[in-house]
Amino acid sequence: MKLAEALALRADATRRVEQLRSRVVGSARYQEGEVPAEDASALLTQVGEVLDELESLIRRINRTNAATPLDEGTVTDAIARRDVLRLRHSVITSAADAAAGRDQRGVGRQLRSELMWLSALPVAELRDTADQLARQLRELDARIQRANWEVDLLD
Repeated sequence: MKLAEALALRADATRRVEQLRSRVVGSARYQEGEVPAEDASALLTQVGEVLDELESLIRRINRTNAATPLDEGTVTDAIARRDVLRLRHSVITSAADAAAGRDQRGVGRQLRSELMWLSALPVAELRDTADQLARQLRELDARIQRANWEVDLLD
């Protein structure tokens, strides 16, 4: 099995756990004289089985990522870099939006006697930086995705 297939199975297992959790919560209590919609104990058993599968997948995915070379490190290193690039891009974009006054609707000057809002940050430079980060993020993500489809999942 390829790493990408295991990642899809992990996502599916995570969704199943959330669906089962919702069903357990919905069936955990019922009124006297009524019959619960579903057997909450059986649902909890199913959740346990899916969680065991999920744990096994996560362990195998993590082992594979840690053992697979990519760029100057491993896939695990690349994932950490990608996560930080996403956060960095988000912060820079938010800073540029705030400096440009994007979220301040109706706060502009109406009279010449009112105080003017000034930007404390260079918006154009921040936008350029955000664009460079977005490009780096796309390129890194493409390399990670390529590796996911080329690498076999370890046991």
